[in-house]
Amino acid sequence: MHLTARSEVVYAPAIRHGKDDMSESQYGRADLGSLHVEARSPLPTRHGSFEVYVFRYDDEPEKEHLAIVSGNLRGASDVPLRIHSECLTSEVLGSLKCDCREQLEFALGYIAKQSPGVVLYLRQEGRGIGLTNKIRAYALQSQGVDTVDANRQLGLPDDSRRYESAAAMLEHLGVRSVRLLTNNPEKVAALRSLGVAVRGQVPVLIEPNIHSRGYLRTKVVRMNHSLPQVAGAYTDAE
Repeated sequence: MHLTARSEVVYAPAIRHGKDDMSESQYGRADLGSLHVEARSPLPTRHGSFEVYVFRYDDEPEKEHLAIVSGNLRGASDVPLRIHSECLTSEVLGSLKCDCREQLEFALGYIAKQSPGVVLYLRQEGRGIGLTNKIRAYALQSQGVDTVDANRQLGLPDDSRRYESAAAMLEHLGVRSVRLLTNNPEKVAALRSLGVAVRGQVPVLIEPNIHSRGYLRTKVVRMNHSLPQVAGAYTDAE
């Protein structure tokens, strides 16, 4: 560990590879670059009290990612984990087009109750396409195009999010294995491909509204998300 004027530089020693039930000494090693711990502070919230870390990752130096930590993670297994990508339109403006804000709030409440737990808040707006392109995609969606085809009409990937920084953050925090709060099986696969020991999946089911129902249906039909029927709310999405 080295110190600079602006940050604590933590060289992520390795990201674990191998079967979920292996001990730490049995994992293979893979260099994913380094993390810079820019800041750290306690943060009281209406969901509970957390320790918040600000990280930069060498491959994404322009992005400030957050780890929102409840309890002591070092050496912990089966840690509840939410990897949440930034959504300004929902989390700040209160957009009803998606369920991102509700998922984030659910996750913060969940890790506070199930402590230890962690939410990794990644700065990759609009499934990684950025705010400008996201609003351009919204304009197409307002004309009846779904979220997948809107991206494609703009010449953009369906989902360009990356999780190397998340894997390195978990390594730095000392997490041995996780239970991932997600409805997206591809996120589970992505983390496992980076050597993160994902031992379970916790669904995050938010009741849709009239504006988000079509978006959630597209997630199920075209993006392989798992959204089982809950009190009839997801009937149109199945």
